[in-house]
Order: sequence, then structure tokens, then C-alpha cells
Amino acid sequence: MSSDPASKLENESPIILHTALELVPAKFHEPTKPFPVVNIVEVTEDDSIILSKKEDALVVPVSSEPTEDKIPGPLQLNHIVSSVLEPMSGAKKLRKMLLETDELIVCPGVYDGLSARTAMELGFNAMYMTGAGTTASRIGQPDLAIAQLHEMRENAEMIANLDPFGPPLIADMDTGYGGPIMVARTVEQYIRAGVAGAHLEDQVLTKRCGHLSGKKVVPQEEYIARIRAAHAARVRLQSDFVLIARTDALQTLGYDECISRLRAARDEGADVGLLEGFASKEQAAQAVKDLAPWPLLLNSVENGKSPVITVGEAREMGFRIMIFSFATLAPAYVAIRETLSRLKNEGIVGTPKHITPVKLFEVCGLQHSMAVDLNAGGTSFVGGL
Repeated sequence: MSSDPASKLENESPIILHTALELVPAKFHEPTKPFPVVNIVEVTEDDSIILSKKEDALVVPVSSEPTEDKIPGPLQLNHIVSSVLEPMSGAKKLRKMLLETDELIVCPGVYDGLSARTAMELGFNAMYMTGAGTTASRIGQPDLAIAQLHEMRENAEMIANLDPFGPPLIADMDTGYGGPIMVARTVEQYIRAGVAGAHLEDQVLTKRCGHLSGKKVVPQEEYIARIRAAHAARVRLQSDFVLIARTDALQTLGYDECISRLRAARDEGADVGLLEGFASKEQAAQAVKDLAPWPLLLNSVENGKSPVITVGEAREMGFRIMIFSFATLAPAYVAIRETLSRLKNEGIVGTPKHITPVKLFEVCGLQHSMAVDLNAGGTSFVGGL
């Protein structure tokens, strides 16, 4: 027998993969596209291969059925975040939030490491990486399809891994950056980056921010091909990644077409719907009713195309996720501009006394970095800072 470790493993302990199909828990929607069931059996050289029953296999989505170790009744969002102990499992956390709680998941829009760290400091249970904020902060450009997969995935990966045990990250995925092949590649890269979920829209490739005029969308058939490709990609990777179907068709094709597109996306495996740019609060509430019990996401952009809907109002309407795309980007611009104007006109920045370099570094994980060094026997921080 070969002494090569790989050969030895191959000869003495083969791993047999057996796949079947299992439906996503019915709490989202029935019928829906199947998820794979993965059954892993380890056998020795002399053993016969016996596959266990299908019901003993591991189903990727979290079951909505109660188990002995679950808390009776709906869970709370903060319990979900702390109960999933594996790193890089933001998708599992987000899916559990949707399936095992009845709370509204509030996601502040973040666009860089500091804005994300601040959201985590304040205890938000989930976050949203805004495409507009990523485009503005990383390349200083407007949200006009200028940032592509490389910039978006790289930024999402950085944010999602600031604390792999922390809140899950939903990210903007725009149009998927191409046809079905590119959409699948985008989903696969987002999953590997640790992103919990993302929304995929029906605008043309030369898209623009959802709260600008002049948007154009692709035919429904082309959009549904994107959804199919995205769903198939996460099935291949056996991921809990939450696929959010977004339509921007309201401006040009009207409300009924939006509902038709979202229903078609739902039937092709999308977990959550997003109708962008509601014209009124009444229209938003009606969409929740028309697509119930399928969960809907509300994108709140103050001073955009839609009326301001508060968290309380969204909760009352029945939305399950609410993202605030400009929640940190717009205030950051205001604060930076005011500060630089003060510097230009008065010759002083005027930073509040409690905002010291140490304070900012603590927000960014200073204590953890110091602990890593000290626990490893380093001496860089023995004397403190």
C-alpha cells in the first residue's frame, strides 16, 4: 500500500456522498425549488457501503419544525445571532431569523469597515452593504453600474468577516453583472465571501440607483433566468444563502407587473421579495398582502422616490426585513462637510473631546488585536497604550 497520506486516505477511508432533494421549509412558500440533501457515510476498506435512510440525512435549510432544544414559540433576533456558533455562518443566522422568529429584521446600510463596526457596536442584529455607498466610498462614483463584481464582492467580504460570529450581512448584488453564467459566478463568490444574502434585480446591465428616474428593466423571462441561475448556484454550494428577488419595474411597467415578476421569482426559488420605489404607504402595505405569506423586504431611502415609512409602520404592515441604504452614507457626508468647512474657515477641526484615537481604534477592534498579541506571548502591549 502506498505510504502517501492522500493515497492512504483514499484507500482506507473513502467518503461516500449521497444526494437527494428536500424542499425548503414551507413557511416561506409552497411549492418551491428543492434544496439538496447531503448524506455522508465513512467506511473502512473492509466495510460494505450502506446508505442511511433519507430522513437521517442533513438538510441544508433550517427546519421550521419544533425540536426539543428549541425555545417554545418564536425566537428573538438577538438569540439567533448568539446561538449560531460557527464562523462564516451568516447565511444560517439570517435564514433562522426569517424562519424561527416573527420579528422585523432592521439592517442599517453600511459601506465600509468603520460604519459596519459602528453598527455592531450599537448591537444591530443584521447589516446591509449598500451598493450606492460602496460605489461612492470605494471609487468616488455615482450609483450607475460603475462598481462591478470585483469591488462589490471585495467590500462585502471585508464587512462580513469583521466579526465572523457577528450579525449577518445582506449585500447589494445589482443585476448579477451579466447573464446567467455571470449571475451564478456572483452568487458563488458572495457565498464564499461569507455574505448571508443578497438582492438580485431586473434592471438592465447599465442600471442606476433604484431611487433615480429613468430606470429600464429587462423582460420578465430574462429576469427569471437570472433568478434560476442564482438559485442553482447556491444549491450547488449547499448554502443557506438567502436569495432576495428585487424588481424595479414599478416606474415603467406598473404595480401588477411587479407582483407578477416577484411571484415568478418566488416560484423559481427566491426566498424574499423586494419591490423597489413604492409610490405610497398604501401600495407598500398592499404588496405585503398580495404576496403573503412570502416575506418581503422594504428598502427605506429618505428623500428618495418613496414616502418615509418608519420601522413601526413597516412592522405593522408585515414586512420581515427593512434596510436603510443611506443610513450611514448621507450622515457621513454631512458630518465630513461640516467638519471640513470648519477647518477651512476657522482653522480647527473641532473633534469632541471624547472621540480620541484610542476610542476610534476600540470601535475597530483594538482590544481584540491586543488580546491576540498578549495571548500569543507577544510583548507589544505589555505597557498598555
